[in-house]
Amino acid sequence: MTQSPTSEPSATSAPAATLGTPLRVNLSTAALYEDAVRAGEGVIAADGPLVVRTGKHTGRSPQDKFFVDEPWSHDRIWWGEVNRPISEAYYDRLRARLMAYVADRPMYAQDCFIGAAPAHRRSLRVYTETAWASIFARNLFRRPTARDLRAFKPNFTIIDVPSFKADPAHEGTRSETAILVHLRRMEIIIVGTEYAGEIKKSAFTVMNYLLPDEGALPMHSAVNVGAEGDSVIFFGLSGTGKTTLSADPTRSLIGDDEHGWDHNGVFNFEGGCYAKTIRLSPMYEPDIFATTKRFGTILENVEVDPVTRQLDLDSERITENTRGAYPLNFIGNADATGIAGQPKNVVFLTADAFGILPPISKLSADQAAYHFISGYTAKLAGTEIGVREPKATFSACFGAPFMPRHPGEYAAMLTERLARHDVPVWLVNTGWTGGPYGTGERMNINHTRTMVRAAINGDLDHIPTWTDPIFGVEVPAEVPGVPDKVLRPRTTWADPAAYDEMAARLARMFADNFAGYADGVSAAVRSAGPRVE
Repeated sequence: MTQSPTSEPSATSAPAATLGTPLRVNLSTAALYEDAVRAGEGVIAADGPLVVRTGKHTGRSPQDKFFVDEPWSHDRIWWGEVNRPISEAYYDRLRARLMAYVADRPMYAQDCFIGAAPAHRRSLRVYTETAWASIFARNLFRRPTARDLRAFKPNFTIIDVPSFKADPAHEGTRSETAILVHLRRMEIIIVGTEYAGEIKKSAFTVMNYLLPDEGALPMHSAVNVGAEGDSVIFFGLSGTGKTTLSADPTRSLIGDDEHGWDHNGVFNFEGGCYAKTIRLSPMYEPDIFATTKRFGTILENVEVDPVTRQLDLDSERITENTRGAYPLNFIGNADATGIAGQPKNVVFLTADAFGILPPISKLSADQAAYHFISGYTAKLAGTEIGVREPKATFSACFGAPFMPRHPGEYAAMLTERLARHDVPVWLVNTGWTGGPYGTGERMNINHTRTMVRAAINGDLDHIPTWTDPIFGVEVPAEVPGVPDKVLRPRTTWADPAAYDEMAARLARMFADNFAGYADGVSAAVRSAGPRVE
């Protein structure tokens, strides 16, 4: 049996002396910059950001992530390909060797919060081997006040030591890289990878485990809010446009990636953003682009001229997955509270690499449940190790790698909230049109932004629709400012027969994927998927 939420354990932090000598605690960004430069961890670019390299790991390593299999959490975890077990004995063996390794090495610690809503907030201590990763933690999580720090006690800890290598033969890991989550001890160990996204997503994983017991739905989503308090949730995996579309200058940004939804409304988990920077446009993404010219921003694997220190945001020489980590207040219209009321619209974002799905469509309640559980998109190049071009994938709840519980549990919570608050759901394809990846072209971001604004402003409420014959979704016949042809994917293909063949192939992929979840949903939801011949 699992423990009740009221008996949630506290972090099991080792004494400070065993976690680095010296241990540099809660240093300012400026002081951490100095340490990072002295240690050769990165260089300061012309306009002030700190540019770092993450070695061979330029994306997450999901195959190297494990949950410690122990009685407190065993029955709640959805074990399988995503959530892999490792024994507590292996964990203890690796941890003991790690503590000996860092005992006489300098380390950094940052005390942070995760969760803007006080009822669901957790305190987090992040130990890092590098100064730049400590800045990353300061940027991405919520910063305590000086008064908070005087009585700070972590609910859970992260220990990040990239230079330490796991021993697969003796410690049960897959490789020398390991991300180990111990939910009873509320402790995460990250070794063998410098990619800072592992810090962020490990903390998100813990929140995704804890919050359902508190009546809050954790979401891999962005949120923004209009002047009238009309918040919008944007679900989507990395590279689908959450950060770009939520950073709308006409609306306030609540956050770009991780949120909760409870009886009061929506709230951000984080205090910063971790945005892709490849080919950022000062025209279409001015707020995000501006963060690449700010002191305090961490830029991962961005090309920089060694002499002039000017950035080349178009370069993918190191990786397609170049990243910028910056505090939320670097976005001019960010909402400092990180909290908004009940959402008025929900948007599912997908980057369809096959060029089949309409650029925008409205979903019924059953279709919303079907597409949420499906979580279809394309993994974009560089987001994970070994992904070099877009690859069709299905990620339940638009975030399966970070969801410890069964997807049906999260889907039921979403469905209940959509019905209670009568929230419309839109499916938006930010992927390809005119053909699949390699033949077609990426959706025009300006068209996508125009369509999303029209949907959330109510401009599409009385527009006639047509029903997609394969996917059954309702597509607006017109959107002011968007060519009508764009709204009908089949007409953008040079060979309509090739479109039909590809559409049938994608429909079959949806059906095959959903078969694994069919027993846990109603007949209405099962029948809400695409038509398969």
